[in-house]
Amino acid sequence: MNLPQLTALAQQVVTAAQRRLPTDVREAALRVPVCYEPYPNDAIVAEGWEPDILGLFVGHEHGAELGEAPGLPPQILLFLENLWDYAEGDESIYRDEVRLTYLHELGHYLGWDEDEVARRGLD
Repeated sequence: MNLPQLTALAQQVVTAAQRRLPTDVREAALRVPVCYEPYPNDAIVAEGWEPDILGLFVGHEHGAELGEAPGLPPQILLFLENLWDYAEGDESIYRDEVRLTYLHELGHYLGWDEDEVARRGLD
């Protein structure tokens, strides 16, 4: 599957996941952009992230004071070629991993740890 196809599928999955969120969470989720990249760039890898990472939240958490915020605006990065490789070319697994990765990174944006993400049923 090529990158435009992977991107279209991922956008569908993210949109569907957003629709299922509770209203207050959905409103916050719609404020953080989702960027679809094939792989993490060299700068991300240079920061110590593994080259096969599936997703990443960067920027300040929801509700953080702008003066406390790092230089980047908040955004969720999904690494589509890595997700496709992880799914071993299975579209159903790819869709599920995109959803899980998106929700995981959204949880980081909202300031939640892994337990809070699971408690809210977003894992």
